[in-house]
Formats: sequence, C-alpha cells, structure tokens
Amino acid sequence: MKTARLKMGVCVILGLCLLGATASGAMAVSYPVFAFNDLGMHCMEPDYSTLVILPPFNVVHAQVLSKGAKPTLLDNSKAKVIYSAIADPTGSINTTSKGKTNFWQYVAKLFGVSLPVDVGLLGAKMPNATFGPQPLTFDNSTNNHWFTAAGIPITPWDDNHKFNPYPLMNIQAFTPGGTLLSSLSTVLPISTEQHCEVCHATGMDAASPGFHGVQNWSQNPNKVLQYKENILILHDALIGTRLYDATPPPNRKPAFCFTCHYSYALDVAKTGPNSTQLGNQFLSPAMHRHHGKAPAINNIIPIPDDGASTCYYCHPGKNTKCLRGVMAGAGLVCQDCHGGLLAVAGATPLANDGFRRPWIDLPKCQSCHTGDAITGMSLGVPKRIAYNLNDPAATPRVAATSRFAEGYKKLYRFSNHHGMACAACHGSPHGEWPTVNPQDNDSLAATQLQGHAGPIIECNTCHTMPLATSLKGPHGLHNVNSAAWVAGATSHKTFYPAQKAQCQACHGADLQGTRLSRVAADRKFASMMGNPVFLKAKAVVSCSQCHQSPLTKF
Repeated sequence: MKTARLKMGVCVILGLCLLGATASGAMAVSYPVFAFNDLGMHCMEPDYSTLVILPPFNVVHAQVLSKGAKPTLLDNSKAKVIYSAIADPTGSINTTSKGKTNFWQYVAKLFGVSLPVDVGLLGAKMPNATFGPQPLTFDNSTNNHWFTAAGIPITPWDDNHKFNPYPLMNIQAFTPGGTLLSSLSTVLPISTEQHCEVCHATGMDAASPGFHGVQNWSQNPNKVLQYKENILILHDALIGTRLYDATPPPNRKPAFCFTCHYSYALDVAKTGPNSTQLGNQFLSPAMHRHHGKAPAINNIIPIPDDGASTCYYCHPGKNTKCLRGVMAGAGLVCQDCHGGLLAVAGATPLANDGFRRPWIDLPKCQSCHTGDAITGMSLGVPKRIAYNLNDPAATPRVAATSRFAEGYKKLYRFSNHHGMACAACHGSPHGEWPTVNPQDNDSLAATQLQGHAGPIIECNTCHTMPLATSLKGPHGLHNVNSAAWVAGATSHKTFYPAQKAQCQACHGADLQGTRLSRVAADRKFASMMGNPVFLKAKAVVSCSQCHQSPLTKF
C-alpha cells in the first residue's frame, strides 16, 4: 500500500520535473518580444586614421510573438519595433558615439560617403537625444520573419566614457496604433580590444630591426598608431605595396583592407568580389594563413594554435571575452569548433570537397550535438570537438539525426523552429545562454523572458496554459508545467508504454536520467501526499526519484 501511494503521489513530481517549473516567472505579457544579436561580439577599430579592417557596425534582430496554444509571429502589419538605450544594472548607458571614435572623421576617405556623427553606413542611428528611439525594419526576404536594425554605429564606451563592451538597448514592440505590447533588454556587444602590439609594436618580433629587411619602424608615441603603421610597413616590405602613408593624421589616407581583400562580412550588398579584389586572397584566409604558417625566413609560426589565447591576439579578447557562452563554461576553446588558423584559412580542402568559405562553412550545433541518449554518435553527451582530429581542414561533422541540427543548409544564426529563431531562445553565437561572464549583461534577456538564466525552456513564455501533452517542442521537447502529464488519458503513466523511445531519448535507456533531462532551475512541486518536493537546478530527472522504474514495474 505504501508503495502504491508513493507511485500515485509523487508521480506528480515526475510529470512536472520532466516538464519544468510550476512557476517560471515568465513575463505576464500577451505579446513577448525576443531580441538577439547576430554575433556574440562585434569588433571595431580603436582608430580609423591609419589601418582599418572593420567599421562600427552592430546588428540586432527582434521577433514579436502573440501568445497562444499555438503562438504566432507578428509582422509589420501588426507590430512596429524600436530600439533605445537603457541603463544596465551598473548604471552604464550608451546613447551616442559622439566623441568616442574618429570614424566619422575618415568615413569619406574610407567609404566615399559623408555621414553625420551617430549615423551608420546603412543609415542606422544611435538613439541619441537628437535622433531619439530608432526603428527596426521587418525583414522576411530570406524567411527570417524578424525585425532588424543593421549597422548601428555603437562603440564600447558609455556616456561617461567608461569601457563597457556589453551596452544594453531596450527593444520595444508596439501596435501600429502606438500601444506598447512589451519590451526586452538586449546586448549590442562591441569591442575594440586588439592585441596586435604583442608582435607589431616597435621592437617586438614582427617589428624588430632587420625583420624582412626593414630597419626603420614606426616611432609614433601613440601605441595603437604605432602598431598599425608597423603592419603597413611590413605589408609593403612583404608584398611590394605602398600602403604606409607617413603623412600625419588627419591628412593621411587610411588603408582599408577590404579595398583589396574581399570579405563576405563587409559585402553588405552581397555582390561578390570586385575586379580589384579578385586578384587577391579573401581577407579571412589571408589573415589566418599568414599568422598560422611559418615563414621561410625563420620557420617560426607567428601565432601557434594555443586555445582562445591564440585568437585573442586579434579578436576581442581576454578582457572582453568574445567567447563567453555556455560552451566556454564547459571549457571549450575556439579551436574545438573552428580548427586551427590554417583550417580557418582553408589551407586544405574540406572533406566534403571544396575549400572553406569564410562566414559560410562554419561549425554547426549538430557537429557536437549529434543525437540524443539512444540515437547518434555521442548518445546524449555532446562531443567536444566538432570535426575529426585527423582532418587538417576541420570539416564540421554532420549528424545523422536531426534532433539538434540546424535548418537544411543553414547556419545556427539563420535557423529557426516554426519561424522562431534559434538565437531567440539560445542566445547569440559565442554568447549562448547561460554565459560565463557576470558583467556581460547577456542573461538579462533570458531572465526577463522566463525568470531565470539559460535557454528559454519555460513553455508559458510563449504559450497560454495549460497545453495538451505533446512532443512538438523544439528538439522534440515535451510541454512544460502541464497537469495533463499527471492525470488523464495522456498522462506520463499512459504515455510511456506507447512512446518508450521518445522518453528514453532524454531520460536514458535505463530511465535513470541524463544531461538531457536536467531541470533548468530550482523547482518546487506538490505531491498528492501534500508534501512539497524540491529539486535543485541541473538535477537529473529519473523515474526512480519517484517510483520504481517502468523497465521493471510501473
């Protein structure tokens, strides 16, 4: 009798633990807005007078959802979306880029256009006191079904000129008539952190007397200008160009790498390389190949593959923490997904033919998340390397199962679930929730949406409750916090015998739980015996927590 009561009473726990929290803390709104960046970190130059790779250019996407048993996404006929600056928990706010960069002083020389301060290359503006809140434009050209603002010229200095690479924007959704539907705080990550001076400052390895025949390196007291001038001097010595302009700023003409080296990231019109660029290496292969291959002069690799520190010579950075998502928290480094510098450069062909195309042939979620607890190469435990270690091209692995796969021939940042962007629920690439840096402001959006950090898992964030029992959620997830799993014709007691494999996919072949059946936050459940039951966040849910395993006796 005691066993029977236990089975009946605490099966409530299993029914809800499988599904989530009894109270998620999700926003009590009917039209939640989701907002996310296209990258975990954007880069810009600390100075535009000498050598330029990237302009200030940030991108934010947003989706507006109408809650329901079957939620629907709103387009521009039913919603308008704007962004404005908002203070983060430390009080830091970023409304303007005025006085924080010399980009607008050189924009005509670089891009042939004249722009007012705070206006970006595509017309997006900083939401300053003059311009005010700015619109996002609805974009359904590639079935993204999101609102977007591309080219926001934000810098990593707030209005008090304090360095903050994680500035916040308030994304607000309104009806066409102007009634506020909801809002969300999201990060526009941006950094100038570069460490080219480690090699290119005068006197260092790549700017030492006699290096590649150069005796006279820059003596500029400005350390940023010094290493930029040295890079141009070295480029001229190696390639025979005449890029270095000894004319002091602001009269010198800055060298723009894209002029000669095509980059998909900078080709906003996607017209492909022009006649000048066709004769040269694309920018990404040129940069990665040069720094990853030992030159004949001394047979020393300029930047050896040594974890994230390798990439942080050029990418931001040990302070900015460009890589700060959940994979960083698991101890993964850049090379685990991308391979080494020569692999990124496409020095050898991919295993599936052709050479790696920058910004296109990228690692995929499915390259490590190959399946679930009973199907796939890793049986529920993600691989830690996204490719075969014997493959010098680091060809991304393609999973045989689609449970954690991106859309067909799509990257993660362009993939969706029934129209809902993957990044809307998981966070931006390299900044997937939960992030590891407490100062990065990334997790604020997830917490506002569902009451806790981490990927969006609480069903009442998007759905009206209760929901009928189902396995139609993302990745085959069942619905969260539904009493229907406890009692009724489709409770988990009757569901399991007919859907054994689906249950074992997350709870394991032995139903003792796996990492796929962990609860996302601290949970409190009420049993039929009247005693509350508690589970801590990340606890693995198994059948034996509540009753005998159905593999022996239900």
